[in-house]
Amino acid sequence: MTLAFIPSPSTGVIHLGPVPLRGYAFCIILGVFVAVWLGNRRWIARGGKPGTVADIAVWAVPFGLVGGRLYHVITDYQLYFGEGENWVDAFKIWEGGLGIWGAIALGAVGAWIGCRRRGIPLPAWADALAPGIALAQAIGRWGNWFNQELYGRATDLPWALEISEGPNRVAGTYHPTFLYESLWCVGVALLVIWADRRFTLGHGRAFALYVAAYCAGRGWIEYMRVDEAHHVLGLRLNVWTAIVVGLLAVVYFVVSARLRPGREEVVEPEIRPGRARKAAAAAGAGADGDGDRAGEDGDGKDAAGAAGDGAAAEAAPDGDAGDSSPAADADGDGPADTTPEDAAAGAGAGADDASDAADDGKTPAGATVPDTKKL
Repeated sequence: MTLAFIPSPSTGVIHLGPVPLRGYAFCIILGVFVAVWLGNRRWIARGGKPGTVADIAVWAVPFGLVGGRLYHVITDYQLYFGEGENWVDAFKIWEGGLGIWGAIALGAVGAWIGCRRRGIPLPAWADALAPGIALAQAIGRWGNWFNQELYGRATDLPWALEISEGPNRVAGTYHPTFLYESLWCVGVALLVIWADRRFTLGHGRAFALYVAAYCAGRGWIEYMRVDEAHHVLGLRLNVWTAIVVGLLAVVYFVVSARLRPGREEVVEPEIRPGRARKAAAAAGAGADGDGDRAGEDGDGKDAAGAAGDGAAAEAAPDGDAGDSSPAADADGDGPADTTPEDAAAGAGAGADDASDAADDGKTPAGATVPDTKKL
């Protein structure tokens, strides 16, 4: 006889007028918001910019939902493609059925795309988001409570979960495995936050700790479940998945700590790679434009110089007819002409006289003395 139990909701849908609000979908959405909120706080604390986590989540969340659904449909294909089943139900994600393994795997692909576009390292972003993901799972598991699914073996414990009669289920009280996993995920989130502060985890090790700790709990919780599942060597498929993935996470944690100790000093560059490339291209184009304008100015000056030389050549008389020299004047042919050389020599002599006079403190003839009073 069961003295106490956890009741299940009579329905998983609440209608707000014509709009149905499904408990399972509400839990998933709420979990995503909590993960992004906590991840954003941790990202800023690591030196990142506000909003970066949300921008990358725009890529990660849709990929994660598709991956989670694909994993569930592939591993439980008989529910949708078996005899008498309707394959269209595979698209009814609101009725439940998301595999965390597929969600994390394909969600990581979406996150990688988003990180690459922002020019930030994926491991650093994953470390910031790790405890938030665990809390999102803790909240999302309550969606199974709304749908009365994924419970454990029958029990009469005070915290047993009451299940009503329905499709593919028998009325009774069972282990609330959804609650066990929800509480375990809260513990995982707290563990990652503590370890990250205590040991300054970086380069993906906080995320690896989350994966390893989650797998440790998922293994024994999965073993308690009684819903239909494929078995390999006497164990449920998800138990084997938890073992393999958990071991891989431990190996990554150990190897990463040896190869890349410490934490990233810079998690987000000041200028995104795409913008940096555009700025460099614009700067290069500006330099080319300045060079072209300088070349055009130089060509113009050369052309002007050439034109001046041509004009001088046209103005000068023919060689012998225009040749004036002191010898011609001495013969009495006419007054002596001053050549450019004579003028330059005279100017030089005048400059020398002025310099000598200045050195002697005298004013040369014809020079004007400035009025120092006016200055």
